[in-house]
Amino acid sequence: MVKTALDNFPRPPCADLLGWRLLDARPQDGWIRLAFEGRPEFCNPAGFIQGGMLSAMLDDTMGPAVLVMSEGRLYTATVSMTVNFLSPAKPGTIIGEATVTQLGKTIAFVEAKLMAEDGTVLATATASERLLEAARVVL
Repeated sequence: MVKTALDNFPRPPCADLLGWRLLDARPQDGWIRLAFEGRPEFCNPAGFIQGGMLSAMLDDTMGPAVLVMSEGRLYTATVSMTVNFLSPAKPGTIIGEATVTQLGKTIAFVEAKLMAEDGTVLATATASERLLEAARVVL
């Protein structure tokens, strides 16, 4: 797998909660592929992963796409995100892919999708992300 800025990046607690793991990346293209663990604790009464958890997975796919594209120089803060839920998500592995469609000076535009392991598209999202210089972010 390709080396990215995520290799030396401390994983935030939300990534651990979602079972976040890097599968592949093309930093020069602003593209990333991740896996999440859709846990039974994330389910609604119907037994499907709750939409807010899917939204968190989408958000946690798009931010890292910007981070790897910028070689670790830029964090993001989501300004707006539009989510479309296309198919119910069952517990298990959920694959996320994101692409930076435009990286500006202060805002990035990113799109993402979540898929079941069989390739069924579960949800899509687009977002505008405020760019923050990593050196100025206090963790």
